[in-house]
Amino acid sequence: MWLVAIGVLTVVLKLLGVAPVADWGWWLVLIPFGLAVVWWAWADSSGLTQRKAIQRMEERKAARREKNIVAMGQGDAKKKRR
Repeated sequence: MWLVAIGVLTVVLKLLGVAPVADWGWWLVLIPFGLAVVWWAWADSSGLTQRKAIQRMEERKAARREKNIVAMGQGDAKKKRR
């Protein structure tokens, strides 16, 4: 995501004529977009995206479980486990 933000920023600076970006070639301004594509392709092929999604789901599941235990009047589950 950072690479896309940097790419958008450099394109805007180039179009507005802000130095030194205005003097750069378009290929240099567009490099962050190419790097973003490479990063996303690697993240998807290596399984990084899926692992992060599973980790977020597990964290939500644990928080929901904790909330339900407290709502049932069982108290703070973390305190009871100690």
